[in-house]
Amino acid sequence: MSLPHALLTSLLEQPCSGFELARRFDRSIGFFWHATHQQIYRELGRLEESGWLESLPPESGRGRKKVYRLLPAGREELQRWTGESQDPRPLREELMLRLRAEAVVGPTLLAEDIQRRLQLHKEKLELYRQLEQHDFPPEKDAREAQIQHLVLQAGIMHEALWVEWSEMALKVLAQPT
Repeated sequence: MSLPHALLTSLLEQPCSGFELARRFDRSIGFFWHATHQQIYRELGRLEESGWLESLPPESGRGRKKVYRLLPAGREELQRWTGESQDPRPLREELMLRLRAEAVVGPTLLAEDIQRRLQLHKEKLELYRQLEQHDFPPEKDAREAQIQHLVLQAGIMHEALWVEWSEMALKVLAQPT
């Protein structure tokens, strides 16, 4: 996935200002595709130059923001990209390398970092579960809502896996050498 396509998706869902887009991004797409506000604004400029979106003139008055909306060419690009075949990306997790190193160099402070990470994963898992309860009640059965729920469910499963794995790793690391 790429930042341009994440932005196109967000703007197709709802036209908004760069500031509003960055805030929405932090509360949704940003959970699985991180970008700084600076990257978002820079990419909005590129997307506008490419003819995939346009900025509407700001309303008169001080502090008014430009609102961006998707153009037909942006929608076509999003449809093209969504339909592409992509292979899964290989796992690239530095923690796995650090764990392998722990196996050969002996005990380090890695368990403390895994404990810290475990807490972070538990917090994110709780947040995702709260979002699920709030945003996806059982009666919300429209296809669009179900697809958005699938994305959140993947996040829940991801965090639950890391919680389970971290607890297993801590048990192994606690064993005497």
